[in-house]
Amino acid sequence: MGRKPIFSSQTGRLLQVLLNDPSAWQHGYGLMKLTGLQSGTLYPILLRLCDQGFLEAKWRESETAGKPRRHVYRLTPNGLAFAREQIAPARRGTGALLGAKA
Repeated sequence: MGRKPIFSSQTGRLLQVLLNDPSAWQHGYGLMKLTGLQSGTLYPILLRLCDQGFLEAKWRESETAGKPRRHVYRLTPNGLAFAREQIAPARRGTGALLGAKA
């Protein structure tokens, strides 16, 4: 059984970035750069969202020979709905999003 959804400002920053291209697979390091979150903050959020069914994760082989494979993440359909539900009030309140495409 998954944990109850927890929404923090850090989770919001991650969801905002993931909403920019919800079907794209993204790796943790790239998400760290886009969100400004440190690994000790980001990875527990990613794991929690996976446990709750809001993200799916898989291993992806590197496109560069000799580089290790990476764990990549993307929103599930439930995760997309959750992200939109959580971020919509923030959009109305701030008018700007971290990492939003113009």
